[in-house]
Amino acid sequence: MSKFWSPFVKDLVPYVPGEQPKLAKLVKLNTNENPYGPSPKVLEAIQAELSDSLRLYPDPNADRLKQTVAGYYGVRPSQVFVGNGSDEVLAHAFHAFFQHSLPLLFPDVTYSFYPVYCGLYGIPFETVALDEQFQIRVEDYARPNGGIIFPNPNAPTGCLLPLEAIERLLLANPDSVVLVDEAYVDFGGESAIALVERYPNLLVAQTLSKSRSLAGLRVGLAIGHEDLIEALERVKNSFNSYPLDRLAQVGAVASFEDRAYFERTCKAVIDSRERLVAELRGMGFEVLPSAANFIFARHPQHDAATLAAALREDGVIVRHFKQARIAQFLRISIGTEEQNQALLDALRPRL
Repeated sequence: MSKFWSPFVKDLVPYVPGEQPKLAKLVKLNTNENPYGPSPKVLEAIQAELSDSLRLYPDPNADRLKQTVAGYYGVRPSQVFVGNGSDEVLAHAFHAFFQHSLPLLFPDVTYSFYPVYCGLYGIPFETVALDEQFQIRVEDYARPNGGIIFPNPNAPTGCLLPLEAIERLLLANPDSVVLVDEAYVDFGGESAIALVERYPNLLVAQTLSKSRSLAGLRVGLAIGHEDLIEALERVKNSFNSYPLDRLAQVGAVASFEDRAYFERTCKAVIDSRERLVAELRGMGFEVLPSAANFIFARHPQHDAATLAAALREDGVIVRHFKQARIAQFLRISIGTEEQNQALLDALRPRL
């Protein structure tokens, strides 16, 4: 602690990202990165942008990217916001919509950045318990609140809330912004973007880090009513007018333009997930139903932390959370077929 800190800094509890180890021959299944690289068209677009133009600022409004996203999802460019990864998009949304006297609501088992943002912006919050199957109960959110946020599929569970349930939640909370964080929706979910025209309080956030294999570029977006997007733009332009560089913008555009590659790699991840789930269940694991590029699994006879440590000794890294309700689960990112097999081979002698 330093005497130069502002008073609130000492009370912040920062987010802890997944480990990025620098080890050779590592099977890295801990941070939900896509095992398949980005579209070759993305690499071509980035290469073409590597020129003297890098001395110039990028388009602060990312107009071409917004137009591309709008065309892809069938909305207007004025309904699209883009930022430096979905984490920045979420941060601006917390600042723009959730600073009220009433608490923000989100699940008790969810993305651990949410309480971090609440601490950063001084937002009161309450967690809402998932049911015994780790599912969101919509009726539990029908109470006074200053906003609602949840991932769909949820993280780290991978469980999906159907679109009709999201609509029921919106109908029950017409005076609150409902933010659906769809970081993993392309691996088996149905996007709530289909509802934005009917519900002016709905904001949908997505990232290009997972299904489009662009975690290294840091591109996120939000889609919603123009009034919500205007608020995000006002916050963004009071913070950083140039969040997306030239390479990120052209790479993101190219990723949306190559729909065939996107669909092919998503299907490969989904197919691998289903095969891995079947194998793990055959080894005695309980695996929650997942619509994400990861699974959440526990073994009734083996401690999760012990298994994670043993896997690490064999060069396989998975994510273990210490939170009480989920301390016996492992979150396992879906890798290539070879990586998934390495996981299974490392597990079998330990069970």
